[in-house]
Amino acid sequence: MEQKTISPYGSWRSPITADAIVAGVIGLGQIQLDGDDIYWVEQRPSEAGRNVVVRRRADGTIEDVTPPGYNARTRVHEYGGGAYLLRQGTVWFANFTDQRLYRQEPGRAPVALTPPKDIRHADMVLDERRSRLIAIREDHSTGSTWAVNSIVGLTTTPSPSGGGQDEGLTLIEGNDFYSSPRLSPSGSHLAWLTWNHPNMPWDGTELWVAALTDDGGLMTPRKVAGGERESIFQPTWSPDGVLYFVSDRTNWWNLYRWQGQEVEPVVQLPAELGTPSWLFGMSTYAFESEHRIVCQVRSNGLGRLVTVDPQDKRLQNVDTPYTAFAPFIQARAGKAFTIAGSPTQMPAVIAVDLKTGRVDVIRRSGEVAVAPGYLSIPAAIEFPTEGGLTGHAFFYPPVNPDYEAPAGERPPLIVYVHGGPTGSVSNALDLGDQFWTSRGFGYLVVNYGGSAGYGRDYRQRLNGQWGIVDVNDSVNAARYVVGLGLADGNRVAITGGSAGGYTVLRALTSTDFFKAGASHFGISDLEVFHTDTHKFESMYDQGLIGRWPEERSVYRERSAIHSLDRIRAPVILFQGLEDKIVPPNQAELIVAALRARGLPVAYVPFEGEQHGFRIAKNIKRSLEGELYFYSQVFGFSLADPVEPVPIDNLKQPADRPH
Repeated sequence: MEQKTISPYGSWRSPITADAIVAGVIGLGQIQLDGDDIYWVEQRPSEAGRNVVVRRRADGTIEDVTPPGYNARTRVHEYGGGAYLLRQGTVWFANFTDQRLYRQEPGRAPVALTPPKDIRHADMVLDERRSRLIAIREDHSTGSTWAVNSIVGLTTTPSPSGGGQDEGLTLIEGNDFYSSPRLSPSGSHLAWLTWNHPNMPWDGTELWVAALTDDGGLMTPRKVAGGERESIFQPTWSPDGVLYFVSDRTNWWNLYRWQGQEVEPVVQLPAELGTPSWLFGMSTYAFESEHRIVCQVRSNGLGRLVTVDPQDKRLQNVDTPYTAFAPFIQARAGKAFTIAGSPTQMPAVIAVDLKTGRVDVIRRSGEVAVAPGYLSIPAAIEFPTEGGLTGHAFFYPPVNPDYEAPAGERPPLIVYVHGGPTGSVSNALDLGDQFWTSRGFGYLVVNYGGSAGYGRDYRQRLNGQWGIVDVNDSVNAARYVVGLGLADGNRVAITGGSAGGYTVLRALTSTDFFKAGASHFGISDLEVFHTDTHKFESMYDQGLIGRWPEERSVYRERSAIHSLDRIRAPVILFQGLEDKIVPPNQAELIVAALRARGLPVAYVPFEGEQHGFRIAKNIKRSLEGELYFYSQVFGFSLADPVEPVPIDNLKQPADRPH
């Protein structure tokens, strides 16, 4: 057996480099089926984050559908999703740069359908009977304070002049938000979801159904389910014309159906069959036929596939090696198509034989070859937290077959706080996590109170408590791991992006537990965030913090910018300069204030980036910059040189690596 090198935690050389991560990793989403072909969307950091519609033909050949120069990504709600639709090889898609809808026939260039105005579309369905698309519209051209959201009908073909001037027919408007327009198999009825401020879709939505007239209008609309305190997800018509949907009315997102008179439960489990609707076009179940539904089920942070017989409601597990499923699933002819990963397998587009469980991997999100010995396998942990409650997390121990630490040393710990905050993190293999563990860090991923995947009650722990519950759970999870002897309590860092970045800054200003912090496009001033964000999230903070402006004092109290004198730990901030969700002035305010006070701070802005980094060189820079920052703060040398990050006011820097 080869002898291991003795070297301090953090200084281990790893084959999982930032270059390897950005070169080999793509984002996967939005699966659709068309005959025997399967389509999906790839987000490619190597192409400046461009979203490409990709097809695998029945003969196994894989090819790009949308050509270079087009980016199939909509900005409805800013987060997008549901950016394309296809039928018999023709693709309709939203193009990111101009937000126009395009039609692309096989072998031809895309042609614009909609005018060159700031009008955005998403979540399209094809109304073949009336030769039109039905889509969500977000109109930013009206001159009003907020965009106007509606459901519209649009022609499927360009105008004869090719000018793309279709303004469409408005089917319904008046509420703040709409999503999920779904046409019955006969084309006679349309179902959709709607909700109003201050709710987010996971707080409360309504499911409506209306008959369609011959000329395409809506008639006799009727509310089927939902309300201000019931979240409905993914209305879907069965092949025989029954309306199914997911509701959290029993605390768990479970499956129901409506046959014109009353709502009937189909799947009742203490587990989640739904997910927060951050994107359009998400799905967690699909009809393989009118006799079988395939569902993604998640409990205690782990996912699995089951089939359901709609008649007798009998469930049957589909055995696969996967434990994490992205909310995109389609099914046909005895197979389910989804995106899945596990602790040893990166997410991939897969086809699952529902009878045998045999998996065909269609497209992996990464082809980086990493020997299994370098992979850290996470343990799901439950930890005690405030109020006698239990929190959830995944802990990744440091693993590298070539190294061991000096006797008696315990590893530094990075606590990762996910964004949202109504989100969650799975245990699927992510080379971004392994980047740290293979260098000798413990890595703790916290699904704090407020996270999805553990029921509505758990999700609502954050109501009115953002900046408190998430901070407490991050601290208590880390304390639990340190208490088990798995990490060095004097070298604990906290990192996160967006809402996770807010928790980072809030933790550093409300506790002395963390010894370093890294905020990626995080919020530092809740008052600025309230007045300088987009429509979809413009009242999200009122559920998480308090009513505005009545409880403005609470916003100030929980804003890091007003408590900078409490910060004792060095901070690094990463920020996209075109971010509309967390504008750059959030980071710049806190950087300027920390610099003025003589506190250790580093700032890394990125031109051309929005909310979340999509460009390969910037993903690499943020990873290596954060590693360099920790090496200076915690005092260890790096195995390989990286580009230094200037750190202002760091009083006693460690020896810098050469």
